[in-house]
Amino acid sequence: MSETIERDSTQGPQVFGHPRGLMTLFFTEMWERFTYYGMRALLVLFLADATRGGFGLDDRTANAIYGLYISASYILCLPGGWVADRLIGARRAVWYGGILIALGNLLLAFGSVPATFYLGLIIIVCGVGLLKPNVSAMVADLYPEGGARRDAGFTIFYMGINLGGFLGPIVTGLLAVHYGWGPAFAAGGILMAFGLFQYRMFQHHLGDAGMHTSSAGGGETSASATRRSWYAIVAVLLAIALTYLLALTGVLEINPLALARGTGAVLIGIAALYFAYMLLLARLDATEKKRMVVILFLFVGCALFWAGFEQTGASLNLFAERYVDRVIDAWNFEIPTQWFQSLNSIYILIFATPFSMLWVALAKRNLDPSAPAKFGIALILLGLGFVFMVIAANVVSQGGQAMPYLLALTYLLHTYGELCLSPVGLSYVTKLAPARYVSQMMGVWFLATSVGNLSAGLLAGMFETDNLAAMPGQFMQFVYFSTAAGIVLLLLSKPVKKLMRGVK
Repeated sequence: MSETIERDSTQGPQVFGHPRGLMTLFFTEMWERFTYYGMRALLVLFLADATRGGFGLDDRTANAIYGLYISASYILCLPGGWVADRLIGARRAVWYGGILIALGNLLLAFGSVPATFYLGLIIIVCGVGLLKPNVSAMVADLYPEGGARRDAGFTIFYMGINLGGFLGPIVTGLLAVHYGWGPAFAAGGILMAFGLFQYRMFQHHLGDAGMHTSSAGGGETSASATRRSWYAIVAVLLAIALTYLLALTGVLEINPLALARGTGAVLIGIAALYFAYMLLLARLDATEKKRMVVILFLFVGCALFWAGFEQTGASLNLFAERYVDRVIDAWNFEIPTQWFQSLNSIYILIFATPFSMLWVALAKRNLDPSAPAKFGIALILLGLGFVFMVIAANVVSQGGQAMPYLLALTYLLHTYGELCLSPVGLSYVTKLAPARYVSQMMGVWFLATSVGNLSAGLLAGMFETDNLAAMPGQFMQFVYFSTAAGIVLLLLSKPVKKLMRGVK
């Protein structure tokens, strides 16, 4: 290509062979992920901090709130996608979602009062639910022809996700150390606002992407359905507002730990009822039922993996804060705890391409593991990563401080596991789903992630932080459970693969 910018006769200006709108969405998502991962790196540390202006909560409560937050961020993507499809379109959903995220983070910045802080969290998860699924949907809309060019576009887009995930903890960590929690939380709101500014300025490059709803042009019936949908949304928002006001006035007492446990039970119950319905009452043929069993298998593997992986922002975050030697004597510099949260994004940027090349090379030799086998490998890598935490905890239990490289190696193996599971999970779920239920299966995948995220917070709360001698054994339980689950999945992968016959 002789020029950086060219023009496609059907899709408008191009940059390096891609629609210019891709860059608009790239930076929107980058700053949103900056905000999400930057705040995620702060949350548990702030809630548990009792000396520098935090809330001074016990670890169990702080981790439960963390689990509820990251779980809600994923589960609300389902209604967020529905609102865009039925009511306002993806373009507006991203805009309003970004506004809510910026506003919520600014409330956190001034959230020395718990009521204001928790309101900020509620507003953020609503914003993430609107923005996250719909910005990805618009990337797909930029490539109506599909194919390899769209895959390449998503690869560039995901680089933006990980660039934001890398920068967020770096910036917020420095601000938290030198200026306190308020400026650190404010950074997310300010930079999300910057992302919205560029989104608004350059949205004309998006063409028609995200402009339409499924009810557009549907006549009187569609208009009636739209009104009912708006009534339902208003009713839900009023219920949330009423619950918040009752909690604020002390009429309703909310226990975060009990709420997390109850929410987990509800989510698992929804999943169980859904799969029971699909297998028993949805009138699937024999082949579709077999494939639904495979989806159930992947659902369980996904939930188990994220329950361990998301210790990153919970138990591992607190461990880094309290028990890791973060001082570099030669530079007279102490590594901010939050910086460890950037390792996952760095590793993905480094190793995502080699992993994809590895799968291609293995496929040419008919050695590429099946999706169920990759899930098993992911869980084994997750468990092996916790071996380094056992070593670190042993050092701490003997009165020393753990070296940072042990935490870095834990995150490295966990990222390897993520690269085995995450890229193939949703792809195979959509391939396996009956054609008439594909959209629902995307929701099922978000539900599995949400169950895993919520479980992560509850599991982190089980650590006895005042009993250092017990800590190695507690991390060892993650090793045993994750590797055992991975081995079971590997052993079952062969018979499960037979149920996938015909799926490529």
